[in-house]
Amino acid sequence: MRAARVDVNQKHIVNCLRKEGFTVQHLHNVGEGCPDILVGHKGLNILMEIKDGRKPESERKLTAQQVIFHRMWKGQVEVVISPEQAILAVLTHTNGK
Repeated sequence: MRAARVDVNQKHIVNCLRKEGFTVQHLHNVGEGCPDILVGHKGLNILMEIKDGRKPESERKLTAQQVIFHRMWKGQVEVVISPEQAILAVLTHTNGK
């Protein structure tokens, strides 16, 4: 089993989400295409795959396993590149809750 790669912006995004009052669980070690983090807010859970927005778009593509996971998952899953995008994704899914 290889060590999970973590994008350099993951720690910053997680810190910003927590500062907003969201709960965050790291999942990057699960493997098999599972997204990097699980975010909880207002009784909902949102999976997030974090990509490094400083890299070219071609280097931010989902892996084959990630594509399969995203297609098969029957819940909320988002791909984010910044704290602002992550926060907006949570608020969009939990609006009205």
